[in-house]
Amino acid sequence: MNIRTVLTTALALAFAGGAAQAATTLTVFMGSQQRPEVFQPIFDRYQQANPGVTIKIETGGATSEAQNQYLTTVLAARDSTLDIFLIDVVRTATFGAAGWAEPLNSYLGSTDAYLKSFLPGPINAATYSGKLYAMPAFTDAQFLYYRKDLLAKYKLPVPKTWEELTATATKIQAGEGGSMQGFNFQGAPIEGTVCNFLEMLWTGGGNVSDVTSPAAKQGLGFLVNSVKSKLSPAASAEIKTDDSRQQFQAGNVAMGLNWSYAWAHFQGNSPQPTMVKGNVGVAALPAFGQNASATCTGGWEWAMNAYSTHKKESVKLLQYMSSINVQREMAVKGAYLPVRKSLYSDPAVLTVNPHFKSLYPVVLKARPRPVTPNYPRVSEIIRNSVSAAVAGSKTVDAALSDMQRDLGPLLK
Repeated sequence: MNIRTVLTTALALAFAGGAAQAATTLTVFMGSQQRPEVFQPIFDRYQQANPGVTIKIETGGATSEAQNQYLTTVLAARDSTLDIFLIDVVRTATFGAAGWAEPLNSYLGSTDAYLKSFLPGPINAATYSGKLYAMPAFTDAQFLYYRKDLLAKYKLPVPKTWEELTATATKIQAGEGGSMQGFNFQGAPIEGTVCNFLEMLWTGGGNVSDVTSPAAKQGLGFLVNSVKSKLSPAASAEIKTDDSRQQFQAGNVAMGLNWSYAWAHFQGNSPQPTMVKGNVGVAALPAFGQNASATCTGGWEWAMNAYSTHKKESVKLLQYMSSINVQREMAVKGAYLPVRKSLYSDPAVLTVNPHFKSLYPVVLKARPRPVTPNYPRVSEIIRNSVSAAVAGSKTVDAALSDMQRDLGPLLK
């Protein structure tokens, strides 16, 4: 072998080694419920545009709680295996306070200018102690679903107050008879029940810092009295989010609370048959008296592992996933509620999801649940107390008193 051949071989090996070293594999974690099949084509295109980057999806956990348990185990060990992960919007403070999620402000330049085009609710939910710990992936909120055909039949408007909802639902029940529910909500000890209570509290002018206030008593009392008056099912303390969806879809509910995912099911994109296709309307939640409507911010967000060895590359991918084009594709192909304001008037989005236009005022004003590292315990206290009151095993006053006692030290 001559000297030229040796040098050529050496240079080729050095180049190959340098190229291999420059290649980056980003491991992205999400749950199966987040529909990885929707994200895969987006990641594929990103890899084509960025030849040095390979994206590997890791899935696990069928619920938010199961995914959180896995991430907690991995990150508590300061493991750098995962680069980016999806977390429920209620997890921001926990991950930020623990040092598991990397603050993003320093990577984004002028953060305020960059975030102006985003909905405020998802940004507030992604912020803890003045720092942005995640980029919103898609948002959600709870809405009032109602039977358009039944309101038309009885010549009734969409209720703007909870008092009007009671009167409207009572009239429909009387006319329909049988097993028709007037009002369906979640009362099982789950996260949806936390949101139902907070929405009752907020729409009465109250705040979670005082759950013994007249607003809190009015709100929880409304849920309890709805069961007592048979406006809502006797088993409401056992109803979970998807129970509400299936009962409405079966044609047995006049009005009910649920998240945006329910819409596609009601229109026939569902494993179960729907009896309400074409007869469903969606609106902002009612309020008590002259108070403003309010709803909970839901959805998921992208966080970056504080122990990742590929932070620069990870931030670039996060920005791509939150871009207008990707958000548009997720809305069109996956019916995800986008986190960018402009997409709620985007023709391509509205052609496929015309109801997004009416949802925009609702998601624009959505409010985050308490942002605190103690949120898992806060949630447990609220949902258990509310469920007990709805079940009748505690009075409204006792449930709220216990809630105030237990929440006080956690929300300081």
